[in-house]
Amino acid sequence: MAANPGLNVDWHPAELPAGTGVHLQTVVTVDGNAAKGTLYTPAGGAPQDTTAVVLMHPRVDFSRHYLIPALVGAGHAVYVQQARDAGNDLRLVHEQALLDLGAGLEWLHGIGFRRTVGLGNSGGAGLLTYYVQQSLRAPEQRIARTPAGRPSQLDRAVLPALDALAYLAPHPGQGALLAACIDPSVTDEDDPFSVDPALDPFAPENGYRPAPESSSYAPAFVARYRAAQRQRVARIDETARAHVAEALAARRAVKAGGTAADRRRAGSARLITVWRTDADLRAMDQDLDKSDRGYGSVYGRPEITNVGIVGFGRLTTPDAWLSTWSALSSHATIAKAGPEMVLPTLVITYTADNCVFPGDVDGIVGALGTSGVRVEGLAADHYGRPVAGGARDAAAAVLDPWLREL
Repeated sequence: MAANPGLNVDWHPAELPAGTGVHLQTVVTVDGNAAKGTLYTPAGGAPQDTTAVVLMHPRVDFSRHYLIPALVGAGHAVYVQQARDAGNDLRLVHEQALLDLGAGLEWLHGIGFRRTVGLGNSGGAGLLTYYVQQSLRAPEQRIARTPAGRPSQLDRAVLPALDALAYLAPHPGQGALLAACIDPSVTDEDDPFSVDPALDPFAPENGYRPAPESSSYAPAFVARYRAAQRQRVARIDETARAHVAEALAARRAVKAGGTAADRRRAGSARLITVWRTDADLRAMDQDLDKSDRGYGSVYGRPEITNVGIVGFGRLTTPDAWLSTWSALSSHATIAKAGPEMVLPTLVITYTADNCVFPGDVDGIVGALGTSGVRVEGLAADHYGRPVAGGARDAAAAVLDPWLREL
């Protein structure tokens, strides 16, 4: 298989085991979305006798995930649910993604699969943990509104329960991830180059050293930096909520008669640009949360990528910011949803991961409500590429026996 820089791999269909069934499915969610899914089945495997491994990521299309051929080859079915806004951070609302997954699982159960096991890879970890939390609650006890105040419709949805959940290179949720890598030295949200020198992670006086040398940030600076990151998130939250309130006021005005200006405001959506979101100190200082990783982030060298156009949550609607990217407002973090995640659990970590760090994994394991979490480490980067070379699908050899023991 030829690897690419993302979580997927463009394997050729011929690389699937002989006789693999591939079925494309579209189901309609409770809110009217056409949710697309892909089911891979092993040759001769009847649904009632086969475990279906369920993959979903809120931002990435996992339909060609790098573990699919190996899992199918081991005799497991793999179902991949695509989120309605995969590849589009602009409108990513996690509550809607749960509706997509629920509809896909309802179809999967309907065709005979009796056992479904989630595989939460990277950002899929927070999504699936949130799903488990909501699926195990009675409908009337589910989260009724998105963080922006819109009806979630989770109380109306069928959310079939998973039987177990495996985590693969899991991070603690999109909002928690962004809170760790957002640059708190931004002083003006409208100026991508505004900098508070006292918080600048790329200032030599604060401990920065040019690559490939590792930076060295003092504990006091790290503490100030982390606190300032949360403060910046809180400020963006305030902006997002102000935009939501403005739109709500316009819609109410339209219902009362309103003006042409009210109608324009009611039909428009403010966008939030979040500058500089690739500045996790651990990417530059390899002694912080020490692991086998190399220098840099998943995007490259932060001194360059931090000011680029690519990054987590760079452009969003207020709804998407509050539901997905705010560590303070989002419900889709393992810290918040994890205590109700009581299913049998396996955690597979990659020891050279430069997106998920040992402290993140400890926090994830500590937040889960299940007992006896099994943790396995593999020497690979965030995308499963082995440090010493070789096959990218080593995690399948860990997953297979665990699935059979359930």
